[in-house]
Amino acid sequence: MSEAPRILCITSYEKGQPFMRECAAMGCRVVLLTVDKLHDADWPRDILEELVTMPDGLTVEQITNTVTYLARTRHFDRIVALDEFDMEAAAHLREHMRISGMGRTAVSHFRDKLAMRYAARAVGIGQPEFTRVLFHDEVRAWMDRVPDPWMLKPRAEASAIGIRKIHNQEQLWRTLEELGDRQSFFVLEQFIPGDIFHVDSIVSDGQVIFAAVSGYGKPPMQVMHEGGVFTTRVLDRASKETRDLTAMNAELLPALGMVRGVNHAEFIRGADGKYYFLEAAARVGGAFIADVVEFATGVNLWREWARIEVTGIRGDKYQLPPQKKLYAGSALCLAKTAEPDTSMFTDAEIVLRLKKHHHAGLIVQSEKPERVKALVDEYAVRFAEAYLAVEPVPERPTA
Repeated sequence: MSEAPRILCITSYEKGQPFMRECAAMGCRVVLLTVDKLHDADWPRDILEELVTMPDGLTVEQITNTVTYLARTRHFDRIVALDEFDMEAAAHLREHMRISGMGRTAVSHFRDKLAMRYAARAVGIGQPEFTRVLFHDEVRAWMDRVPDPWMLKPRAEASAIGIRKIHNQEQLWRTLEELGDRQSFFVLEQFIPGDIFHVDSIVSDGQVIFAAVSGYGKPPMQVMHEGGVFTTRVLDRASKETRDLTAMNAELLPALGMVRGVNHAEFIRGADGKYYFLEAAARVGGAFIADVVEFATGVNLWREWARIEVTGIRGDKYQLPPQKKLYAGSALCLAKTAEPDTSMFTDAEIVLRLKKHHHAGLIVQSEKPERVKALVDEYAVRFAEAYLAVEPVPERPTA
């Protein structure tokens, strides 16, 4: 290749700086397309070839016009969406411009909760009972068969945004009437209470080659809707939980059609002891999960994602870096003060004090998984007493 590869990064949120820096370090030219309000955000301007902004809320057609105008004088080798909400636009652009990477059908398995349900069911992966919200007789028969309560989930939102818990048929029909023409954009699922886990992976040549298995404290949906302290920790690598979830995740991601990149998948363990697939996203996990994974393993998911993209452009084989065998966990909450002081926490295992406006957060690291668990559990209680603030669930995530 005579010229350095050029990668177009698209994001509507301030994130992905390590990805862009690694691409540049590997000799690529990086163009960043973001929204006008983030023009002055903390971007890695020293390595960017170009920073382009556009108004927020553009249609896919308008974004296509913007990017194809840029492409008149710039050759793009890859298009990468750094945020989940830009994945559909990036997929459309790849197909429209005939650029390598996941197209719209493949991306739907990581954005559309109904599409990922059908794909997982096709290979026999356990998941909650579900139905599309389309043919009302089908929905009625499903409710007669599956005991309430149920979860009504937006098919294309992230995290716990827009999820409603439905307790009976009357409530569902009332809710669907309120949704009107939007009801088909939801999926109805069986509610399964239990412990929730996440697996953060690296995929190369269609195979999972790295997976960090972690467990949440309170379910993220409960934290988002009711308030509370968000905690997560990397689980003991020798545990049955880790073995079972590693195997399930390794079967799931190829079934969803992932060829290369990073993934954040969530699972739940029901009262029957079985694991059920909840959802997967072809991105780096939010809420500082990437930092927790890095402190536990030495693997930076953002940088490795960049390395996979660049080696793919060059036709080289991706090599996973050496890994550490440590453990890490985090506690994070919305805080009443703009810059909460965490100096009262002095444990030697603290490796990072998170800096985010109106948030308190700590990451701990240890050679022993039980020590991480003890600290994270303790911090969840103390954070609730010292810092915790609660606000309504946003319509869209802020990070």
